[in-house]
Amino acid sequence: MKIRLISIAKRTSKTSAMDELSSEYVKRAGRYGSVELCELASEEALLKSLERVGRTAPVLVALDSRGKQMSSEELAEFVRTHMERGSQELIFAIGPADGWTATLARAQYTLSLGRITLPHELARVVLAEQIYRAFTILNNHPYHGGH
Repeated sequence: MKIRLISIAKRTSKTSAMDELSSEYVKRAGRYGSVELCELASEEALLKSLERVGRTAPVLVALDSRGKQMSSEELAEFVRTHMERGSQELIFAIGPADGWTATLARAQYTLSLGRITLPHELARVVLAEQIYRAFTILNNHPYHGGH
């Protein structure tokens, strides 16, 4: 199963420390599965990317403050469930600065990183780290010490 972390953002050409940190966690997670970062310019581009033909339809998880909050262990179990179901692609999407329009209706799940508002770059770091942590939990790696 491929996991894609997509953020909808208009980017400057600068690479930030948060970009490097996100990439580091994705690289670490890559030891356990296929994980990639992707940036799209618009919500429409995200919805269009969902139309690709594959063995199974991509599973879309939209990040939204009104979504379900999960512990790290629950997120790991969520990932395991989709791996066992044979999902081909699991997409976690961080929305545009002014919020989602059509994507929430299209998403199979909504996930909240908490009730606080985070900048896109920081949300991407937190999400990338949690995906890495989920893989370490599933593989009994000592990175996740429980607390």
